[in-house]
Amino acid sequence: MDATDPYLKRPDRRDLSEKEISSAQLVEGVLLNVYRDKVRTPDGDTSQREWIDHPGASAIVPLFADGSTILIRQFRYPARRTFLEVPAGKIDRPGEDPADVAARELEEETGWTAESFTHLASSFPCIGYSNEVIHFYLATNLTRGTQDLSDGEFVDVHRLPFTDAVAMTRNGDVRDMKTTVALMYADAHLRNDGSAR
Repeated sequence: MDATDPYLKRPDRRDLSEKEISSAQLVEGVLLNVYRDKVRTPDGDTSQREWIDHPGASAIVPLFADGSTILIRQFRYPARRTFLEVPAGKIDRPGEDPADVAARELEEETGWTAESFTHLASSFPCIGYSNEVIHFYLATNLTRGTQDLSDGEFVDVHRLPFTDAVAMTRNGDVRDMKTTVALMYADAHLRNDGSAR
């Protein structure tokens, strides 16, 4: 049971957790590790779970004083297509502060830095097969920095009105899930005078 969720701690909620019996690593990658685990299910039976271990990531919605934002255009090999995305990047080492990741990735990918990072929420994007958590931030008080893309990383930086980015998300022009979620969180936060979390 998840002790951080008051709803799930209610006495009328049964324990649906599964217990690891054994684990076999199938792939050891540069970014991802893949496992096949044998688990004990809530009814006492056993089953197999294949899952991906991911270090986590931060995703950033930059917001300029004039109400514009930045999306980046990037080709994503697994989907074999180009996407519009918010700046984002993975946690590089255990214990790294997601806010520090947000600051690093914003500058590296876009060439902009921010004085303020507001944590909007943290979400699990693919709970059926990965433990990845994405931490979402709104970045404000932006100033020019230095873009520093990694080897093999190619992006186009697009500045556009934040309202246009939100509209593109709502009408389906933005197909990347983390970007959709990031823009919706940011929009809710701004509409609620900063009270959304």
